[in-house]
Amino acid sequence: MEDTRTVITMRWKDWVHVTKLDPDKQLKPGDIDAIAASGTDALMLSGTLNVTQENLAMLQKQLNAYDLPLVMEPAGPEAVLVQGIDYVFVPSVMNTTDVVWIVGKHQAWVRQQQGNIPWDCIVPEAYIVLNPDSSVGKVTRAVCDLNADEVAAYVTVADHYFHFPIVYIEYSGRYGDPAVVKAASDAINDSILYYGGGINSAEKAAEMSRYADTIVVGNAVYDQGADVLKATVDAIQ
Repeated sequence: MEDTRTVITMRWKDWVHVTKLDPDKQLKPGDIDAIAASGTDALMLSGTLNVTQENLAMLQKQLNAYDLPLVMEPAGPEAVLVQGIDYVFVPSVMNTTDVVWIVGKHQAWVRQQQGNIPWDCIVPEAYIVLNPDSSVGKVTRAVCDLNADEVAAYVTVADHYFHFPIVYIEYSGRYGDPAVVKAASDAINDSILYYGGGINSAEKAAEMSRYADTIVVGNAVYDQGADVLKATVDAIQ
């Protein structure tokens, strides 16, 4: 079927608010309409557990009717969508103890795709995972008990050494320490700084947007509904 979406031309570097939607979770009727009307800059399809090609495709089909950029953020090479997707944000976890989450999954994806990866829409992300109780923290074996200086050092390595376009401070379901995010912001030069985790109010959105270029709101949409998403958007405009 032909993709009839109107692609938004706003560059990903200019986004200030992204909504992360998990293929393994269910939205209530009407939520997607409200999410699309909230003013969020883009929709990200992303999850850690039970993500399949089937539930990704089902979620994408629901989102295709809306004129918002669609981002695929894969958890692994076994479930990646590229058709009808504007960008694929590919994470490498800087603070993992397992190299597979830095480069191993990526090598497997390249071998699997046999030259069919649309590199023009691929955006690498340096992930720094800071919630040890989160699924992503457990799965990637991330060392999460880092102080602000240690996080800033990872940011510097990701930005100045590896030249990642995005550095993502990920607390994944828990509101993080603003001092840590400020340290990350102070250390960064060329990369775009993303923050995600526990943003479920206008106040938290405003606080983290002081330091991060882009905030990501995810769990709050499922836990509190789409109204809280609109509040987080309004807080950073």
